[in-house]
Amino acid sequence: MTPPGEKMTPLGEKLIRRIENFGPITIADYMAACLGDPEHGYYMAREPFGVAGDFITAPEVSQIFGELIGLWAVECWRRMGSPDAFVLAEIGPGRGTLMADALRAARIAPGFEQAATIVLVETSPRLRAVQNDTLAGHAVRWAERVDDLPDGPTILLANEFFDALPIRQFLRTPEGWAERMVGLRDGELAFGLRPGARIDGVGDAAPAGAVVEIASISTAIMATLAERLQRFGGAMLAIDYGHAETGYGDTLQAVRGHRFDHPLAHPGEADLTVHVDFAALAKVAAAQHARASEIWTQGDFLIALGLLERAGRLGAGKDSATQDAIRAAVERLAGPDAMGTLFKVLCVTGGDLVLPPFG
Repeated sequence: MTPPGEKMTPLGEKLIRRIENFGPITIADYMAACLGDPEHGYYMAREPFGVAGDFITAPEVSQIFGELIGLWAVECWRRMGSPDAFVLAEIGPGRGTLMADALRAARIAPGFEQAATIVLVETSPRLRAVQNDTLAGHAVRWAERVDDLPDGPTILLANEFFDALPIRQFLRTPEGWAERMVGLRDGELAFGLRPGARIDGVGDAAPAGAVVEIASISTAIMATLAERLQRFGGAMLAIDYGHAETGYGDTLQAVRGHRFDHPLAHPGEADLTVHVDFAALAKVAAAQHARASEIWTQGDFLIALGLLERAGRLGAGKDSATQDAIRAAVERLAGPDAMGTLFKVLCVTGGDLVLPPFG
């Protein structure tokens, strides 16, 4: 699927050799290589964020996003009894912008940062260096995996994390389920099917042509985090684009230079994501006896936390250009035609902890 006139990317050539030697690979294996290959992986080698990158996340849209998350974390800490020691963690922290804005807002709570062990779960050495610069002046640790987080009460943030975790795809054909694979056609990467697949928990009632996405890595990580929260106490906030009800559909997409790209066109040079099944995450959390909130839209969540009031204070007395920029950021974060409804919010807590605006 290389565009006419373009050379295949270095990672694409590497994947072609792999498939020639060992056969087609799953969508999960393809995503894992594209995003995490040590030499050519998207998050290992490229600067994905911001205007000069491939996409803009909510923390990059406006400081208000991270500030509101910081105030939410402070309220969480207070309802936990203001413990003298707790873990403040973020998985998928990007450039560290969200955490920096959250910590600035959290200054309203004396003792909050002093009690926090700040941990960023990040596998990319390049992004760790960027995060270190962004969070200069704060005591920050890094972890490779969520399993490496230190013990103790935890407040955990996950913004646009689950969407980048590998998934497998299955297509319902007249003969039964077939797994979608990445193979070769005329020497180039191409999608194909491996028939005879079986999917636990999915019956044969799906119509022909239905696509089921299985996010085993996402559910395993959620199970680990929910069990942790139930054991030590605390809360997790997951914010991502996705759907509130489990269903059928192919949601694999690539973004390059702020435009949609074919998922096979530029391996390692385009971001690959899928829509998050929030209902499945909530179900897994509940199975670990943690409390899963109702699923909110990002717009409703931010407005309930005081988005409009904070924007008004931030723009008070400023020139018209600045006020227009703030209004545009608010619309992008919460508007129904922007991130407001596409992005969903799920809160998972341990024990009987209930946090606003979820209850």
